Amino acid sequence: MVKVWYEPPPYGPGTSLNRPAYGARSGNSLVQQLSRRPQGMLIGGACAAFACIAYIPIMVREKNLPFTLSPEYQAAQRAYMRYHNMNPIFGISSKEARAADEAH
Repeated sequence: MVKVWYEPPPYGPGTSLNRPAYGARSGNSLVQQLSRRPQGMLIGGACAAFACIAYIPIMVREKNLPFTLSPEYQAAQRAYMRYHNMNPIFGISSKEARAADEAH
């Protein structure tokens, strides 16, 4: 029987000699720069960026609102809901809502 000596790679398992051992590569990458900044600043910046991106569709469609937001449609919808007694305890068919609607 022959004895075989196992020698692991010099920079850890699964690595080769032509790349660094573990972690990110050396250099000034964006990920390394962001990881060194305070977390609150990063979270605030990310939230601000997402809010700006989310506002773009609203800004584009602001002129062309859906027809369901017109005052005539909403008045007809209130009348329909009142006729069919929808949500009679706290909603549109309640006594408070009817009294407030008649005052207008």
